[in-house]
Amino acid sequence: MLRSLLLVFCIFAGAAVAAEGWLQNYRKTDPPTPAPDAAFTDSDGGEITLAQFRGKLVVLNFWATWCAPCRREMPSLDRLQGKLGGETLEVVALSIDRSGVERVDPFFEQHSIQQLKRYLDPHNAVGRAMNVHRLPTTILIDTKGHEIGRLEGPAEWDATEILTFLQDQLPGIDSGALAPPK
Repeated sequence: MLRSLLLVFCIFAGAAVAAEGWLQNYRKTDPPTPAPDAAFTDSDGGEITLAQFRGKLVVLNFWATWCAPCRREMPSLDRLQGKLGGETLEVVALSIDRSGVERVDPFFEQHSIQQLKRYLDPHNAVGRAMNVHRLPTTILIDTKGHEIGRLEGPAEWDATEILTFLQDQLPGIDSGALAPPK
């Protein structure tokens, strides 16, 4: 019983640290570097590259269904896409699950992920090209297609301080959209 309580405490304490201390783990890319042309797929098998998102701030999240911190942060990425996604910002949650859509679709359904599109990179081509070594890793890509920063580890992506930070990265995000989630 005590062991179970400690495990639960550690899980929730880790989530709190991720939400409050995320900026300590964020690393600005200076100078910004061009994002690679490595291809990945959508859930229908269509080929996509990051260049197709030019003109938007891209929150590129590398994740897998077997990664516990990834699983915890995915609902906040879904809420971020629902809150700010559209013409100026796109959350690209890129699964590196080798089974691809066979694993991702049930995960999305089980966790009620409704705002995010399913993007797949079962061979981790984009992750290798971007020198990603840890999951989750989230990379911010500016409107010109350049990496401007990265965060290794989980975060609460719809927390007020992160929404404010994202607004600072991309003028034009409606500040009214930055109200804390209900």
